[in-house]
Amino acid sequence: MDSVEEKDKEANAPSVVDRYYTRWYRADMKGKPCEDHCILQHSNRICVVTLAETHPILQNCRTIKSINYQISNGCSRLNNKVSGKSKRGGQFLTDFAPLCRITCSDETEYTIYSCIRGRLLEVNENILETPDLLLEKPSTDGYIAVILPKFEESKSITENLLSREEFESVVSKRSDAQSQTS
Repeated sequence: MDSVEEKDKEANAPSVVDRYYTRWYRADMKGKPCEDHCILQHSNRICVVTLAETHPILQNCRTIKSINYQISNGCSRLNNKVSGKSKRGGQFLTDFAPLCRITCSDETEYTIYSCIRGRLLEVNENILETPDLLLEKPSTDGYIAVILPKFEESKSITENLLSREEFESVVSKRSDAQSQTS
């Protein structure tokens, strides 16, 4: 009997992401419909940028052709080097700083933005070699980047982001509007 109860507890146990991170969302990034981003905020201020489950890359069963962290001729997120306890040397990002460009096999290109102000700690180089991680595990192994907001701003960074409930409301209104136009 105990083993059955243990299996039930394991099946209902929250994931590491659900247990330790708070999900925040930015819907319709830069006015582009459905291009939603998710920010996972840990209690230690560190934020992980991922694709929201409603992003077109994840929704339309697309195949990823390439991921490029080269933002411009003079700026590559791959050249970001941080050192020391205070993470000196990391590139400082604004709310709308591009992190990478994802090109799908149908040549559709999506730019992924930071959504928050802070210092870029790392980008996920694993998705360059295995782009399917972005599709299979967008909240864990398929993350885009890790950002550390300034200590003073760590409470206020979520002011421009949506909570999970607010985001679900936006998504349901969006789907209602789409069903009415069809």
